[in-house]
Amino acid sequence: MNPAFAWDELALLWNANNFGAVHDWLGERWNTLIQTRSKGQEDPDAQFLQGLAFAALSFHFTQNHNQDGAALLAEDALAMLPRFLPVYCGLEIAPVLETLNTLLPQLVWLEHDADCPMQPFVFNKLVYQVMN
Repeated sequence: MNPAFAWDELALLWNANNFGAVHDWLGERWNTLIQTRSKGQEDPDAQFLQGLAFAALSFHFTQNHNQDGAALLAEDALAMLPRFLPVYCGLEIAPVLETLNTLLPQLVWLEHDADCPMQPFVFNKLVYQVMN
C-alpha cells in the first residue's frame, strides 16, 4: 500500500461523520492507483479503496435522503470488502461491515427520499493499526 495513505487523516473524516469527504479522499487515492499501477482497476489496493468508498457513499446517501443509492452502494461494499477481512493495509474491516449489515436491512422498505432510518446515524468508528 502506498505510504502516502495516512489512515489517521481518513479516520478523522470518517469518525466525524463526514462521509462525503471520506469518499473524496478515497477517490483521489483510488484514481492515482488505477493510473499508476499495471493492474489498474484490478489492483487489490484499488479494489479495497473502491469498496471503502462504496461504504462511505452509502453512509452519506442514507443521511441525505437517497435511500435507493444508499442500499445499492451498501450491497456493492458488502460484495467487495469481505475478501479483505480481517485487516487490510492496517484497517480493520469488520467494523465497516457491521455498520453496513446493520443499515442495509433498514433501507429495504423505505421510500427513495425518506429520512435516514437510523436517528441519529450510528456507525462504527474506523479502526486502524499504526504502521511503522
